[in-house]
Amino acid sequence: MTLTHLTPKDEGWVIPMTREMARAARVAEGSYVVLYLKEGSITAEILPPATEEMKESVRRFAERNADFLEEMKRLGD
Repeated sequence: MTLTHLTPKDEGWVIPMTREMARAARVAEGSYVVLYLKEGSITAEILPPATEEMKESVRRFAERNADFLEEMKRLGD
């Protein structure tokens, strides 16, 4: 399982939900759970999977901005 760390402002982790987790929560397979640390406790939010429209939008952005994204990688974001 891969954890994606959020920015310090939004201290938390993005975790892909397993098929079993999604079924138990009655959400779409491919959803994510976001865990946030808050005053000694953890809160959670469920994010639905990206739509095909969103994925295509990201692909177009990445293609149009390939040089910029490569420079960000080189600089370490």
